[in-house]
Amino acid sequence: MNAIDTYLTENLEKYLQELERLCAQPSISARQEGIQECAALVKAAFEQRGMTAQIIPTAGSPVVVGRLAGRSPRTLLFYNHYDVQPPEPLELWTTPPFQPSRREGKLYARGVSDDKGELVARLAALDAVRHAHNGELPCGVVFVAEGEEEVASPNIAQFVQEHKELLHSHGAIWESGGVDTDGCPGTLLGYRGILYVELTVETMSRDAHSGQANILPNAAWRLLRALATLKGPDERILIPGFTEHAVPPTPQEIALLAELPDDDEVARRVYGIQAFVNNLSGLERRKALFNNTCNIAGFTAGYQGPGVKTVIPHVASAKVDFRLVPNQDPDDLLAKLRRHLDEQGFSDVRVEKLGSMFPSKTSPDDPLVQLAKRAGEQVYQKPYRMIPISGGSSPAYAFARPLGISVIDAGIGYWDNRVHAPDEHIRISDFLLGARHIAHILNQFAEA
Repeated sequence: MNAIDTYLTENLEKYLQELERLCAQPSISARQEGIQECAALVKAAFEQRGMTAQIIPTAGSPVVVGRLAGRSPRTLLFYNHYDVQPPEPLELWTTPPFQPSRREGKLYARGVSDDKGELVARLAALDAVRHAHNGELPCGVVFVAEGEEEVASPNIAQFVQEHKELLHSHGAIWESGGVDTDGCPGTLLGYRGILYVELTVETMSRDAHSGQANILPNAAWRLLRALATLKGPDERILIPGFTEHAVPPTPQEIALLAELPDDDEVARRVYGIQAFVNNLSGLERRKALFNNTCNIAGFTAGYQGPGVKTVIPHVASAKVDFRLVPNQDPDDLLAKLRRHLDEQGFSDVRVEKLGSMFPSKTSPDDPLVQLAKRAGEQVYQKPYRMIPISGGSSPAYAFARPLGISVIDAGIGYWDNRVHAPDEHIRISDFLLGARHIAHILNQFAEA
């Protein structure tokens, strides 16, 4: 091993302890729990490494930014977030979510994978590269840690627009990444966008006795019928013009999808299902990542407590998210959703936009992608796989567009980190490999 790898291996325990301290601090953006305290911890971690660091307020949670110059004027940006998902249901955790615990080569805690482990692994990589260069960096770095990623990053796009000079860089490594089911490293080349809305309908001034259900309007039924107009049984979205600007996968992207491992059986086992929607499998299932989705994330109406209460609900609401593919605009689709409901006779259904993100893409031929590939194959000693687009969404577009940079990911994850679920964890071996990968990218970025 070279000096970078040796340093990380010998100092692994130090960084695991730093990660445990960070995970012990709750930082739940959904209810603003521990956000300010965690931002202060992140700022201190940046300053400990000699960065010029600041906590910058936004309309929501603050963003922590740290900068450190290198020998080259080229600068690599690292995006992470310090907020985490709510830990509930607490009873399904083996150990308390904010009391980090190690078991069988894994570290368990809320946020340990998403995304505090990624952040600490990158700080470890930074330390290793500086150690190998007598305290200097070959290139500059900018670390950005926001506190609202888990609530759809409502303020990050505006933040970037207002701080383009501070964030000036020549490429970015996003928050996530890791290995696939075969243990091979890789990178996401794109993210789907999202439009998240809440639909609400009110049919009466109050709930009523269900004995009058044949004469009084039920809000739940009203909303269910409106929802049924959005998508057909074949999963095709029925909103006129919804796919008008969608860009299908290129032949190169389909070829990259074909090179990915067949993880159908693993996914079926993880989710406890017999088959995927529309019986998709193999390459056709992976190609579906370039399709839009219309998902009911939650439905609320009437009485939902124990026992019996015979009521006609007067109000009903549903949270619905749409995943968007390249070239789609969430605001354009929001207008089409509103127009569709009106034309279908559901003008009484209110539509509230709760969040949105644009899709984004990076070319597989980009120099940063190729550097990550070389470094990944060197560290993992396995083939490097490129995933054209993710099923999920990310504010990567908010950096890529205004800063004019490519965005990739490289991290410490694997297919069963239980992100957003009880017993979230990382494998300690993945933490070390991910830190080494990042370090080798950083070490060579000045010449990329």
